[in-house]
Amino acid sequence: MVAQMRTYTINKGMMDSWLKLFETGIKPAHEALGIPVVATWTNTDRTEFIWVRQFEDGIDVPAKETEFRNSPGFKALGSQPGDHIAKMEIKNMEGALKG
Repeated sequence: MVAQMRTYTINKGMMDSWLKLFETGIKPAHEALGIPVVATWTNTDRTEFIWVRQFEDGIDVPAKETEFRNSPGFKALGSQPGDHIAKMEIKNMEGALKG
């Protein structure tokens, strides 16, 4: 398994609408393609949204990302995701300890 931690800086005053968009559009679009969202957080000042999605294998990541961007679920969101995000940081991670 490979996880991807994504940290988004959300434009000022837009966190509530981002959370609704994520829950009703972005997360379901991921899960419809077999990309589970395994955790979500906001930082205490509510300027960052941190989430983790998971892939079977690191080799799958580019193909799954392309599939997601071309999916009807993502296309239906239009410019909404980008309208909310000021900055994005993405880290690919693998498990370090067994058991």
